[in-house]
Amino acid sequence: MRALVTGGAGFIGSHLIDRLVARGDEVVVIDNLSSGDLSFIQGHLDSGAVVLVEGDICNPDDVGRAMAMNIDCVFHLAANPDIRLGTRITDTDLKQGTVATYNIVEAMRLNGVKNIAFASSSVVYGENAPMPTPENHGPCMPISLYGASKQAGEGLISSWVGTFGLKAWIFRFANIIGARGTHGVIFDFIHKLKKDPSRLEVLGNGLQEKSYMEVGDCVDGILHVMEHANEPLNLYNLGSHDTASVRRIAEIVVEVTGCHDASIEYTGGDRGWAGDIPRARLGIDNMLASGFDVSMNSEEAIRHTATQLLEEIGLD
Repeated sequence: MRALVTGGAGFIGSHLIDRLVARGDEVVVIDNLSSGDLSFIQGHLDSGAVVLVEGDICNPDDVGRAMAMNIDCVFHLAANPDIRLGTRITDTDLKQGTVATYNIVEAMRLNGVKNIAFASSSVVYGENAPMPTPENHGPCMPISLYGASKQAGEGLISSWVGTFGLKAWIFRFANIIGARGTHGVIFDFIHKLKKDPSRLEVLGNGLQEKSYMEVGDCVDGILHVMEHANEPLNLYNLGSHDTASVRRIAEIVVEVTGCHDASIEYTGGDRGWAGDIPRARLGIDNMLASGFDVSMNSEEAIRHTATQLLEEIGLD
């Protein structure tokens, strides 16, 4: 298979590429390197297993250039990685999410590419969904601009399936964490402690509670489901069996970093920022029924991630 990975130099994308190359696939990456890191995939570039198109999926010409390279399947992972950014620059997710996804599916139509896997998110469900939330919950009412862009992307892909005969796998992710992470709560906590080992500020009251999935489990789940789900449109939650609170994450990061004297201080309120969903847990029955299960629960994934990021970032 010849795969196109959007955002392939990023966190999830680079781990996916490791798996694709290991199983013998050819890979084309399109990435503008705004948040990705070439070092994540440099070995594959040097070996010739991966070809890089340095371009922006917001630019239809760049997308068309990559899509014309005899692609069999698109893994569309590129998006704005910072949900909070949308509260300051409100067209960020519109451009980097909704319009960019249109550019992808339209380039697929023009180049005869029929298969797409899309990285969506649990945030499409909004904050009043039952927990655990099944894929058939609706209507979905996202409360963040990022969530709205993911829901719009799902709708675009669904319509291209119905109108132009695409085959799609839409994955609604829990919080994905692990090695090479470049943002998120664990990353932020380690950087805060590196700056001041005596104090850790936590946004909100620490009671926010979500499920966390290790990135290796995530990409393995993607590839497993794609091999076992063969409808024209396939929708799967990917997550773990349980949840962890922000308070517990802070305690684990303090422990792993060795900053045992750090005081954990909460800013207050029931969420970290506007658009944040305080509590979320995905129903993963369909994922489990496909024959795939995670290797780590939320707390194990958090501890593993803190250890990996500490090695990558360093804490003086």
